[in-house]
Amino acid sequence: MEESISFSEFSRFVKDNRFQIKVLPNASRTKLIIENNALKLYLKSEPVKGKANIELIKFFKKEYKLKVSVLSGLSSKMKVIQILEQRKN
Repeated sequence: MEESISFSEFSRFVKDNRFQIKVLPNASRTKLIIENNALKLYLKSEPVKGKANIELIKFFKKEYKLKVSVLSGLSSKMKVIQILEQRKN
């Protein structure tokens, strides 16, 4: 699998500090891609007891230096994510 998309590619999907994303748990590795003009995040974690949501939050902090929270879709593959704090350039 290729690497995750760049911050500039990702930022095209952000509007009003929010973005929609499809999460696919139980993947071989964690990575963010664009498919059919939509964000998809593959996660290693299982969708059990919030593990995938926690991994999602950690992924955006590590990869893009963003503090995020799940605004809607806590138990769904389709989620709306709120950016709480952006990275410092």
